[in-house]
Amino acid sequence: MSAPIKIQGFTNEVLDWKAWLDVVQVDQATHGQVAVLEESHPKAKVSDYYLFLVHQPEILRQRSSAFNAIMYAPGGMARAERELASTVVSRVNGCVYCASVHAQRFEQLAKRNDVITQVFEDPHSAGTTARERAISQFSIELTERPDAVSADSLRALREVGVSDAEILDLIHSIAIFAWANRLMLNLGEPVFPVEGG
Repeated sequence: MSAPIKIQGFTNEVLDWKAWLDVVQVDQATHGQVAVLEESHPKAKVSDYYLFLVHQPEILRQRSSAFNAIMYAPGGMARAERELASTVVSRVNGCVYCASVHAQRFEQLAKRNDVITQVFEDPHSAGTTARERAISQFSIELTERPDAVSADSLRALREVGVSDAEILDLIHSIAIFAWANRLMLNLGEPVFPVEGG
């Protein structure tokens, strides 16, 4: 594994996340809550994020279903590019935890992290190729000024070979992180690894 990236408070290290409010204790959860945790994520039973959201199990079920369809569905935009967009959105929104998770996923899928370094330094100029730059720029535009997105915004993506199906995946990835970042930022905080531990 490459050396950890640590730039302007962002990192590709594995972080934890701690909720500021009470989470559901697994041993006190209802059968319905446990079922939703089990179908949501392999680590949901030990994650404060899922253990907080499972206070409303049906909402968590719908969230997990939408998230998994957006981020993991076959076809359309490459998964690494969806992860790049998610990292850019999280960087722009200041969500250190989400940026770390999706930086790691990009690196696992793409087998490189050069563009992640660029995203952490300055997302506005990030991208090792014209296509990555266009994905990063569109991710920033839709995050910061959704009302300003226009046909020209989509044309810039098409000019670097992004298909309509890929654009749809990109929009979905950006949108779900507009929502996920706000949950993470308002309900808890990232927990960094202990130095030397």
